[in-house]
Amino acid sequence: MFKNIAIIIGLFMAICCTAQNNKLFDQATTAYNAGEYDNAIENYRQILENGQHSAAVYFNMGNAYYKLNKIAESIYYYEKALLLSPNDQEIKTNLSYAQNMTLDAIDTLPETGLSKLYKNITGKLTFDQWAYVAIAAMLLFVILYILFYYSNYSTSKRWTFIGSLFALFLSIIAIIFAYVQQSDFNAWQPAIIFAEESIIKSEPNTAGQQIFVLHAGTKVNVLDELDKWNKIQLTDGKTGWINKQDLRLLKDF
Repeated sequence: MFKNIAIIIGLFMAICCTAQNNKLFDQATTAYNAGEYDNAIENYRQILENGQHSAAVYFNMGNAYYKLNKIAESIYYYEKALLLSPNDQEIKTNLSYAQNMTLDAIDTLPETGLSKLYKNITGKLTFDQWAYVAIAAMLLFVILYILFYYSNYSTSKRWTFIGSLFALFLSIIAIIFAYVQQSDFNAWQPAIIFAEESIIKSEPNTAGQQIFVLHAGTKVNVLDELDKWNKIQLTDGKTGWINKQDLRLLKDF
């Protein structure tokens, strides 16, 4: 009995929280359309504090910060939106506008043809979506194999057998893609520079030699940490140590 009451209370709280978040989202949209960008951001922030993390909320926060000419913040929230919806073209477009307003122009290391082909294929879906494809293909394999087993005609046996093998192959490939993508995602720790100017050191201490300077809005990949320092890498392959306070991690949902 107490278990049922707890479930009912949980459902009621979830419904109330959803209703509250929807109200906050509408208020934020109204404030944004009225040019009250700070109020819009505050409403979106309350939604995040309620535990609802969505690409739409982060995207709209990025838009509001962009309107306030806070470029580092806008890039940060566009990038977070892109993590949740990696194929959204509107997010990519607005992100590129914001990135064009940053000071640092960093090249990207050239990729081989095989690497580009691999990323083009695996990047079509997230690792969760590849996992769903694997499950669907495995179910199709089972269905086709059952049809093959009980079929009385040689033609249908041949086609169901071929189809079942193809479904099994597709399931295996999807599992591999999901595993590799998840491994890459977990190893990748992107961050955005928030300091107006950040000095990158050769060692994780103030006595380290200055090797280059980065500015607000630049995206980096965090490789390691030591005390108050993070080791970062740029898209051109350069590495160095930065004070933790100068950046914000993107995958801090």
